[in-house]
Amino acid sequence: MKLVQSVGKTGAVALAILGATTQVQAGQKICVYDLLGTSGDIYNMAKDYALAMQKQGVSLDLKGYTDERVATEDFRTGQCDAVIATAFRTRQFNIVAGSIDTLGATTIVRDGKIDMPASYDVVRRVIQTYSAPQAGKLMVEGNYEVGGIVPLGAAYPVVNDRKFNTVEALAGKRIAAFDYDKAQAVMIQRIGAQPVSADITNFATKFNNGSVDMVGAPSMAYKPLELHKGIGKNGGIVRFPMLILTYQVMLNKTKFPEGFGGKSREYWAGQFDRAMQLIKQADASIPPSTWIELSSENSYKYTLMLRESRIDIAQQGLYDKRGLKVIKKIRCSVNPADPECATKSEEDWK
Repeated sequence: MKLVQSVGKTGAVALAILGATTQVQAGQKICVYDLLGTSGDIYNMAKDYALAMQKQGVSLDLKGYTDERVATEDFRTGQCDAVIATAFRTRQFNIVAGSIDTLGATTIVRDGKIDMPASYDVVRRVIQTYSAPQAGKLMVEGNYEVGGIVPLGAAYPVVNDRKFNTVEALAGKRIAAFDYDKAQAVMIQRIGAQPVSADITNFATKFNNGSVDMVGAPSMAYKPLELHKGIGKNGGIVRFPMLILTYQVMLNKTKFPEGFGGKSREYWAGQFDRAMQLIKQADASIPPSTWIELSSENSYKYTLMLRESRIDIAQQGLYDKRGLKVIKKIRCSVNPADPECATKSEEDWK
């Protein structure tokens, strides 16, 4: 695919900032979702973004939110000119970019073991690909344009019983499913478990009070949401990334100068390493005894389960096939020895 090939073997993207700086326009409002509000890491990154974008002639006024639904709804209804939120919520504005956050799409398993550096390398290359000028048209849907993507970290299975370390063991268990991401419930039902409706404001509470047996969460959520309460003495965090979450910047492109979206995407692509440092710090903050390591056999079973679920869900129209084709090509460039790379799954979709 020319789109992927255009970024080269290393996935590096060199985007030139074109033209002279325009006069600064007053007051585009950007709604920023951060679990910790204005004191959180994402909000701090957004402040630096606003400062950098002044050089592009855009003055961004930040408004912090701790409720992601409200932030994205304010953007959808025109109360904000841009929004920063997780891909679960921003997928409604650009389904191609939202395909990064799909089950197992960026997970690399080598010799039965999870390769986290390689998995994050897939995410890096996807972000670089989507930040390239050649991807510009894919980053626009109607008046909405992707203004950047940055990793939030792997979503790990967090369980209240360490025995839930196999796909089979999850049968019949209660698993939190975000009601605005229909794919989660489909996957949960495929393994014979029971999806329990939740959202980002209450999924941790439901886990901590025992209403559900498992949630998917990044390590950044461990301390703020006090997930140790739900884990208790018998639970843990399975070291298997169901998917790698991203924050995405969505713009109402009619509110910004021509070409701003590309420059914005370039800026956020350059923030990848900064985001990775935050993720590594969060991973390291979790007590070593909390982690649950999977056997090679179970790692393979989880990978196969996610792959089959992803393909099934895409066939139902809940995932974007164009995005998944791009990601598979990048995934196989990182790990060409994977047996899936010899198949046409996710490649022969129209």
